[in-house]
Amino acid sequence: MDTQAPVLVGVDGSESAVRATRFAAREAALRHRPLRIVHAFAWPVMQAPMGLAPAVPPEDEIRRYTKEIVDEAAAAAAATAPQVPVTAQVIDGSAAPVLLAESRSAALVVLGDQGFGPISGALIGSVASQVATHAECPVLVARGSGEPDGPVIVGVDGSELSERAVEFAAEAASLRGAELLAVHTWTHPPSIGPGDMQPLVYDAAALRAEEEAVLAESVAGLRQRHPGLTVRQLSVEGRATKVLVEESSRGQLLVVGARGRGGFTGLLLGSVSNALLYRSDCPLAIVRVAKDKD
Repeated sequence: MDTQAPVLVGVDGSESAVRATRFAAREAALRHRPLRIVHAFAWPVMQAPMGLAPAVPPEDEIRRYTKEIVDEAAAAAAATAPQVPVTAQVIDGSAAPVLLAESRSAALVVLGDQGFGPISGALIGSVASQVATHAECPVLVARGSGEPDGPVIVGVDGSELSERAVEFAAEAASLRGAELLAVHTWTHPPSIGPGDMQPLVYDAAALRAEEEAVLAESVAGLRQRHPGLTVRQLSVEGRATKVLVEESSRGQLLVVGARGRGGFTGLLLGSVSNALLYRSDCPLAIVRVAKDKD
């Protein structure tokens, strides 16, 4: 694994982006990685009355403004984690394509929960969803305040992406010296799938035991791979989004896979992970891929 692959943060001059930069700087310090700050800038095309030149600000004024954005973020990073090497760059292009291209060489992408547009929450509606869906590394959205002494929480469902999310969460908990809370939810009676009939008879006790076995298997071996890690298991009857949102109010980080075993194969970002982009009460990490950067 290339330990020089940076933690990447996208900034746009908003207060949300500055908070995300501070979060990213702390994450880079924990992981002993450099921090890369990127501002994606799409040149404005402004309408003007017929016969007049387009009302576009002078290029030097625009360049000065964009430099101020990355300089402010770099200053926030230096104040938060002065030991972390920082690079900052303005890249021409729209936010999502730029960040996706940068994710190819990043260990982690960090985004704020608002910004990249004049509409409050526009990031959550567009950029964060696009980046979380297609990024080539895990994506962390710095939303909510989180509980500094709370656990790292991971949603577990037994899928391949869930396994990757569990490993990411275990590493995050170990780095923070925090407890790992693995949460598995299930419905009663079980949901088979779209169009399938529910069973007329089922054994509730057997169902609970089966679901608890999924959870136990998902966290097996974590303590051996992460010595000193405290792992707590929580198996809950209920809807995943509701349960994870409730638990997020007590956590310092929530981790989920981009899509679970209950999703359609063609969906890259599942209903639970997408809902948590809007509703998590603590920072949210979405794991789609987990490859070494080399």
